[in-house]
Amino acid sequence: MILDKATADRKLRRIAMEIAERNHDKAELILIGIKENGIFIAQKIAAYLNGVFPGKTTIVALSMNKKQPDVITLDREVDVDGQCVLLVDDVANSGSTMLYALKPFLNAHPEQIETVVLVERTYKKFPIDINYVGLSVATTKDENIIVEVENGEVMGAVMELKIN
Repeated sequence: MILDKATADRKLRRIAMEIAERNHDKAELILIGIKENGIFIAQKIAAYLNGVFPGKTTIVALSMNKKQPDVITLDREVDVDGQCVLLVDDVANSGSTMLYALKPFLNAHPEQIETVVLVERTYKKFPIDINYVGLSVATTKDENIIVEVENGEVMGAVMELKIN
């Protein structure tokens, strides 16, 4: 186990504080939670933002098949023009999920897009920079990180060896 429930919660609270500090002048933050676990991370961060961010927070769920990301859908329409968008996921592995998650916003004109993950692997295939990270872990291609979520609560994260 690389994160227990209490430590994961502290890291999510710290991420929310960083987001509020860097974006204190924004009227709204749009958190795009990548399903499955990214939406729970986004909801938790939004809850912590409620106490420290004076603006509005909007949560939108993004769905895609991570192995074949041809179709990417949002659970509702959202106008991101001129807004601060935060793409939220549980783990940044290769960077491909974050890269493909940008697709719905390519024809829009957000003011900025930032990325948020609870755990970042230092091994990446794509040049995606993560703006807010709970924990950064050096891994090899043969290791996998899994964030465990039960009933909407982040229970922790484990690292395991991939079985081919």
